[in-house]
Amino acid sequence: MKQILIVEDDREIAELERDYLEASSLQVTIAGDGETGRREALSGKYDLVILDLMLPGCDGFQICRAIREKFLIPVLVVSARQTDIDKIRVFGLGADDYLTKPFSPGEMVARVKARLMRFDQLQQATKAADPAQSLQCGNLRAEPLTHRVFLDDREITMPNREFELLIFLMRNRGMVFSRERLFEEIWGMDAIGDTATVAVHINRLREKIEMDTGNPYFIETIRGAGYRFRAQ
Repeated sequence: MKQILIVEDDREIAELERDYLEASSLQVTIAGDGETGRREALSGKYDLVILDLMLPGCDGFQICRAIREKFLIPVLVVSARQTDIDKIRVFGLGADDYLTKPFSPGEMVARVKARLMRFDQLQQATKAADPAQSLQCGNLRAEPLTHRVFLDDREITMPNREFELLIFLMRNRGMVFSRERLFEEIWGMDAIGDTATVAVHINRLREKIEMDTGNPYFIETIRGAGYRFRAQ
C-alpha cells in the first residue's frame, strides 16, 4: 500500500485529505507542523508528500528543498497562496504539482494517483534502461539510469523536473519545442501551473550547464518558436 505524508497545520483540512485518500486505499500519516513534517518527509518511508507552504517551525519551501536534495518522490503542494511567484518558486524547488485552497478533495485524490502512477512508470523505465546508455553532448553527459549529470566530469546536482527536462531535450536534440509542448511533456497536461514555469527551469538549467548563459551553447532559444537542444 502506498504511503502518503500530509504536512498541514490546519487539522480540519488534513483530516479531510486523509479521509479521501484512505477511501482510495492509500495509507496516510499527518504531520501538523513544519519541523515534524520535515523529519517525516526525510525518513524515506513515503511514496508522496502533500505539502502546505505556510507552516509553523519550518515552511513548505524549506521542506520541498530538503526533500529534493535527498529523494525524487512526488511532492504535491496544497496551499492558499495563489500568486504566480509562489508557484514558480516552488516548482523551481522541485515540486511536481500545485493545488490552490479551497480545493476539490476528489481532484486532490486524482492528482495524487496520477503523480504516483507517473513516478512508478518513470521508476520502471529507469530499471529497464541500459545502464551503459548515457546521453552525451560535448563535455556534458547525462545518465538517465542513475539520475546523474556531469560537466567536464564534475557532477551537477539538479531537482527532478530540471533533470527530466534536460533528458527530454537531449533525447530529442535538434528538435524545436514550444513552452506549451514542454509543459505537457514534463509536467503533464493535467498539471496546475503556467508555461512560464518552463522558462524558469530552462534558465536554471542554463545556469548549471552553460559557460555563458547570455550566449548558450547547449539549449538554444528559437525566437517565436521555443527551445532546441544543440544537434551536434
